Amino acid sequence: MKVLLRAAQIINPDSAYHLQTQNILIENGKILYIGTDEPEADTLIAADGLCVSAGWVDLHAFVGEPGLEHKEDLETAAAAAAAGGFTEILCLPNVQPVVQTKGAVSFLRNRTAHLPVTLHPAAALTVDTEGKDLTEMIDLHTAGAVAFTDGIKPLQGADVMLKALQYVQMFDGLLMNKPEHTRLTDHGQMHEGQVSTLLGMKGIPAMAEEIMVTRDLQLLAYTGGKLHFSLISTAASVEAIRKAKAEGLQVTCDVASYQAAFTDETIAPFDTNYKVAPPFRSEKDAAALVQGLEDGTIDALVSAHIPHDTESKKLEFDLADFGITNLETAFSVAYTSLSDTLSLEKIIYKLTDGPRQVLSLPKPAIAEGEEANLTIFSPVLGWTPDQDTVKSKSFNSPFFGVNLKGKVLGIIHKGQVVLN
Repeated sequence: MKVLLRAAQIINPDSAYHLQTQNILIENGKILYIGTDEPEADTLIAADGLCVSAGWVDLHAFVGEPGLEHKEDLETAAAAAAAGGFTEILCLPNVQPVVQTKGAVSFLRNRTAHLPVTLHPAAALTVDTEGKDLTEMIDLHTAGAVAFTDGIKPLQGADVMLKALQYVQMFDGLLMNKPEHTRLTDHGQMHEGQVSTLLGMKGIPAMAEEIMVTRDLQLLAYTGGKLHFSLISTAASVEAIRKAKAEGLQVTCDVASYQAAFTDETIAPFDTNYKVAPPFRSEKDAAALVQGLEDGTIDALVSAHIPHDTESKKLEFDLADFGITNLETAFSVAYTSLSDTLSLEKIIYKLTDGPRQVLSLPKPAIAEGEEANLTIFSPVLGWTPDQDTVKSKSFNSPFFGVNLKGKVLGIIHKGQVVLN
């Protein structure tokens, strides 16, 4: 099948066609032609403001299979990812059973080989993600795990972190951690501040994140290795990581694409769809995140996709689970909230080259003769997400019914074309 992208602006700094508007012909998953001519095709894709980039990569997605398929399974996760423009996603290990064996890694890779989205396995850092004993990381790496993390469970033990940083150096592996001191966040519901006090809810202090960022950076300076912080949210965290990078430490970090969309003062009170971890923080923190994205301190934007069934969210605020479904809205939410301060090129970089560098993944090329790994989108089109069209199994999103800027039109990957 031949697919023609008509008059698409190519956003890819490594391409000879960067920022040029060209016609692109793809046949059977391969880029056949790039130029100003308009060859015949079976499918024509044309839209106002049509853009194309290398396929987007998500570093933080929860997929419930095996064990929690009622929240999300492999097929619905891939469908949601494709709808959101992602051609590759990193799957957290917090399923049942935990991804901590070669068999579990192979299961994920083999079960998803036919899907249009590549699902990369992240293996558990510690056995059962309990933060005590290290998993067999060399075996897991050999089996295909691309990173090691306890996922939604922050690693608490400094001794375990130290050993893990030493261990992964044997195979140049990547350790990922969500920085959170759980003793300080226990029973917390939202950002600790004036609003939490007025609402009578226990706060989650910024200090709980910042203490762990500082600790882990000190351990990294002592041991060496590669460390990635997942879902940073505070100004002090950004500054600490900025300083560590300047000192030459191999540290990277990401932020949820929605983190700057709200502050603790702008969320709807007691609406559990706004209950995320880390929480929406202050205006100062949001501004620092934007600056961190601008100057390169923050390497990637992620969906932080945590789908939940109705029974986990339709509860009193203090009983509801943390997290929102965001694979399908990640780009649009980021573009809506960040486009006034960040260029489109920079936002796309945080979805393409940034996450690939974190995971040491190869960069797809936009050139004739290359396999197509492409995301097709338009920054000038708007849309309104709703429950009737969502691909995910779950509906825990604060963005349903909200007009968003920037629309994903589809992906081309692994020889498959998926159009919205």
